[in-house]
Amino acid sequence: MNPKPDHSKERRRAWLACALLAVIFFVVPVETDTNATRMGVRVLVSLLTVGGVTWLVTGMVRRQLTAPTREARSLAHLVVALVGGLLAFALADYVLARTAPAQFVDLETRIDALYFALTTLTTVGYGDVHAQGQLARVLVSVQMAFSIGVIATGVSLVVKQLTGRP
Repeated sequence: MNPKPDHSKERRRAWLACALLAVIFFVVPVETDTNATRMGVRVLVSLLTVGGVTWLVTGMVRRQLTAPTREARSLAHLVVALVGGLLAFALADYVLARTAPAQFVDLETRIDALYFALTTLTTVGYGDVHAQGQLARVLVSVQMAFSIGVIATGVSLVVKQLTGRP
């Protein structure tokens, strides 16, 4: 008789990984800063945060590979992948908007980029911020394909858990 596994530690690690990914999104330097000290601190915080996320995700993957019940832990990893992908696309959108302002309409800040990436992920698409240039449209198309893949995988995992199938 196997005791029921405690997934609360895994969930806490997933939440911590998501929080660290959010920190990376907001502090990673994407533009040249004239203050070398401030830029150095941002780079150092970014590197430390990337290291922390790498350590957490590596530990989660290692535990998942040795765990007898993969489905429950796969959901935590899916959440981390979803948040990581969302933030990576938001950062890519922001960098593209900063380097080529004509590619996006009304995408000026990191919050705008996060908002746009989230509306794209959820397929809401209000239209206030949108891709205008060809490069931005290619990037957003890749983002939509990522969203479909992650959502389909998540639905598949939930159905497997609910039906008890391996």
